[in-house]
Amino acid sequence: MDGLLGFVLAGLALAGSPGPNTLSLAAAGAAFGARPSLGYMAGLVIGMIGVMGIAAAGVIGLLLSIPGAKPVVIVAAAAYFAYLAFRIATAPVLAEGAGAGRRPSFAGGLFLSLVNPKGYAAMAALFSGFVLVRERLALDAALKAIVLLAIIIAVNIVWLLIGAALTRLFRNPRTNRAINIAFAVLLIASVAGALVL
Repeated sequence: MDGLLGFVLAGLALAGSPGPNTLSLAAAGAAFGARPSLGYMAGLVIGMIGVMGIAAAGVIGLLLSIPGAKPVVIVAAAAYFAYLAFRIATAPVLAEGAGAGRRPSFAGGLFLSLVNPKGYAAMAALFSGFVLVRERLALDAALKAIVLLAIIIAVNIVWLLIGAALTRLFRNPRTNRAINIAFAVLLIASVAGALVL
């Protein structure tokens, strides 16, 4: 348990910083409210469990070592993020009856996590950069996964509530449209930043 504090701090910084998952969740909260976005949040969390398993097993490194695979993965992920940003930017402006329109789904959250380059980079860094239990690899990986899952759930709840708070603060249609567009732009910028790294 040598590096637990450092691991938790790094996990909070990497999982809690603005990125595709957190920004899309805040955008969903702002556009549709907290309760209607819980299924989407569940999809994001389950997807991140998959990303943890893939990163811990080294599968992503193996996949990207195949000649020609990296550009295909990047283009597919970029296309999905562009689609998601478009949906966020063009989400219906909220009126007093929040939640009109097609809200993000569990499947959408799951897919987003599985194609999120920031998620893979963060999980690879956390799983390879820290040792919590020496000489017991399975226990070390399991403990990291449990701690990260708790961090991810807490961080996602905070981002969802931040977005939902924007719903209550900004009922003006122009302001709401500006918030949706800002979230869409930030989403694209966070993906671009993750791909550059």
